[in-house]
Amino acid sequence: MHITRDKAKLLTRVRRIQGQAAALEKQLDQGGDCSAVLQQIAAIRGAVNGLMAAVIEGHLIEHVVQEPELEQRQQDMDVVLQVIKSYLK
Repeated sequence: MHITRDKAKLLTRVRRIQGQAAALEKQLDQGGDCSAVLQQIAAIRGAVNGLMAAVIEGHLIEHVVQEPELEQRQQDMDVVLQVIKSYLK
Protein backbone atom coordinates (compact mmCIF):
# COMPACT_ATOMS: atom_id res chain seq x y z
CA MET A 1 0.00 0.00 0.00
CA HIS A 2 1.32 3.44 -0.90
CA ILE A 3 0.83 4.87 2.61
CA THR A 4 2.96 2.10 4.09
CA ARG A 5 5.55 2.26 1.31
CA ASP A 6 5.84 6.06 1.55
CA LYS A 7 5.49 6.17 5.34
CA ALA A 8 8.89 7.72 6.06
CA LYS A 9 8.45 10.50 3.50
CA LEU A 10 4.90 11.25 4.65
CA LEU A 11 5.90 11.33 8.31
CA THR A 12 8.74 13.71 7.45
CA ARG A 13 6.21 16.04 5.84
CA VAL A 14 3.86 15.79 8.83
CA ARG A 15 6.68 16.53 11.26
CA ARG A 16 7.69 19.55 9.19
CA ILE A 17 4.09 20.81 9.36
CA GLN A 18 4.08 20.26 13.13
CA GLY A 19 7.28 22.30 13.41
CA GLN A 20 5.81 25.08 11.32
CA ALA A 21 2.64 25.10 13.42
CA ALA A 22 4.70 25.25 16.61
CA ALA A 23 6.67 28.19 15.18
CA LEU A 24 3.40 29.94 14.32
CA GLU A 25 2.07 29.37 17.82
CA LYS A 26 5.28 30.82 19.27
CA GLN A 27 5.05 33.86 16.98
CA LEU A 28 1.45 34.48 18.02
CA ASP A 29 2.19 33.91 21.69
CA GLN A 30 5.11 36.33 21.64
CA GLY A 31 3.31 38.97 19.62
CA GLY A 32 5.21 38.35 16.41
CA ASP A 33 5.28 40.62 13.41
CA CYS A 34 2.12 40.40 11.30
CA SER A 35 4.02 39.79 8.05
CA ALA A 36 6.03 36.96 9.65
CA VAL A 37 2.80 35.38 10.92
CA LEU A 38 1.26 35.60 7.46
CA GLN A 39 4.37 34.05 5.89
CA GLN A 40 4.28 31.21 8.40
CA ILE A 41 0.60 30.54 7.69
CA ALA A 42 1.35 30.47 3.95
CA ALA A 43 4.24 28.05 4.56
CA ILE A 44 1.96 25.74 6.56
CA ARG A 45 -0.69 25.85 3.88
CA GLY A 46 1.89 25.01 1.22
CA ALA A 47 3.21 22.11 3.28
CA VAL A 48 -0.30 20.70 3.84
CA ASN A 49 -1.04 21.06 0.11
CA GLY A 50 2.16 19.18 -0.69
CA LEU A 51 1.23 16.39 1.71
CA MET A 52 -2.25 16.15 0.22
CA ALA A 53 -0.84 16.04 -3.32
CA ALA A 54 1.59 13.26 -2.41
CA VAL A 55 -1.12 11.10 -0.84
CA ILE A 56 -3.57 11.72 -3.69
CA GLU A 57 -0.90 10.83 -6.24
CA GLY A 58 -0.14 7.56 -4.47
CA HIS A 59 -3.84 6.77 -4.17
CA LEU A 60 -4.51 7.42 -7.84
CA ILE A 61 -1.58 5.33 -9.01
CA GLU A 62 -2.19 2.38 -6.71
CA HIS A 63 -5.97 2.34 -6.43
CA VAL A 64 -7.06 3.68 -9.81
CA VAL A 65 -4.35 3.24 -12.45
CA GLN A 66 -3.06 -0.13 -11.24
CA GLU A 67 -6.38 -1.53 -9.98
CA PRO A 68 -7.44 -4.38 -12.31
CA GLU A 69 -11.10 -4.54 -11.21
CA LEU A 70 -13.29 -1.90 -12.84
CA GLU A 71 -15.81 -1.72 -10.00
CA GLN A 72 -13.11 -1.31 -7.34
CA ARG A 73 -11.33 1.26 -9.49
CA GLN A 74 -14.54 3.31 -9.69
CA GLN A 75 -15.09 3.11 -5.93
CA ASP A 76 -11.52 4.23 -5.27
CA MET A 77 -11.88 7.08 -7.74
CA ASP A 78 -15.11 8.16 -6.05
CA VAL A 79 -13.29 8.29 -2.70
CA VAL A 80 -10.54 10.55 -4.01
CA LEU A 81 -13.02 12.80 -5.83
CA GLN A 82 -15.01 13.28 -2.61
CA VAL A 83 -11.84 14.15 -0.72
CA ILE A 84 -10.76 16.63 -3.39
CA LYS A 85 -14.18 18.29 -3.42
CA SER A 86 -14.14 18.56 0.38
CA TYR A 87 -10.56 19.86 0.38
CA LEU A 88 -11.28 22.58 -2.17
CA LYS A 89 -14.25 24.03 -0.26
